[in-house]
Amino acid sequence: MFGNKTKISAYFLIFAAAFLLLFIRSTPFIPLKFRVISIATLPTQLLTSPLRELKKIFYYHQTFDEYVLLRKENRMLKARLIGMAEVIRENSRLGKLLDLKRKLIFSSVTANVVGRDPSNWNATMVIDKGAQDGIELGMPVVNASGVIGKIAEVSDNKSKVILLTDPGFSAIALIQRSREVGLVSGTLQDGMCRMRYLSDKADVQVGDFVISSKLSSAFPEGLLMGEVVEVKVLDNRPVMECVIKPAAAISQIEEVLVIQKRD
Repeated sequence: MFGNKTKISAYFLIFAAAFLLLFIRSTPFIPLKFRVISIATLPTQLLTSPLRELKKIFYYHQTFDEYVLLRKENRMLKARLIGMAEVIRENSRLGKLLDLKRKLIFSSVTANVVGRDPSNWNATMVIDKGAQDGIELGMPVVNASGVIGKIAEVSDNKSKVILLTDPGFSAIALIQRSREVGLVSGTLQDGMCRMRYLSDKADVQVGDFVISSKLSSAFPEGLLMGEVVEVKVLDNRPVMECVIKPAAAISQIEEVLVIQKRD
């Protein structure tokens, strides 16, 4: 009987000590409290840790399949976003071409760029409109930014465009500000053009805009060709040359307008 009472008293003291240790707020007992908690929860951790690992193994294939599915859906969404962005850009370009088409006093044909000469990227390109669409040799080719070039060859459903950066291209143009007249041609050097046959006393400055002249037999008056980026006075010659940056980004063109004739 005495032994049972002793056991009960011992259990009570252990329980009371544990209770006081866990719930007492005295600072010196805090480290001891957490140590006791760690020891008390150790058996539970030893039992649950293998169970967690088994659970991971059991659900691995399901989780991996979900990962593959989500990754596939992510790629599809990215592709759709890229496609939507491309449609938005195309609509923007076509909208600018349509605005230009409405402003022109000439009839014109919209065409897509379908090819370029890889050996001479900035010199020629091929469009998807030809003789059956009313395209003829020498017709001007433009986009919303400015002059692109002119038609050099024509087949039934395609045409080759010689770009204004090609040395074989030429057109009479003028400095918009001062009305100085010269001849614009290509150089194949860094995608630039040059304006020749200007007097050495011509009023030309860096930043001046160059536009097509009414003296040109190919281009209607007032189309933007580019901007003067350098002015050169040639040695021992009473003439001046200008380096011109084309208004249109030649290497990025995807759609153009071919100007046909006055309405």
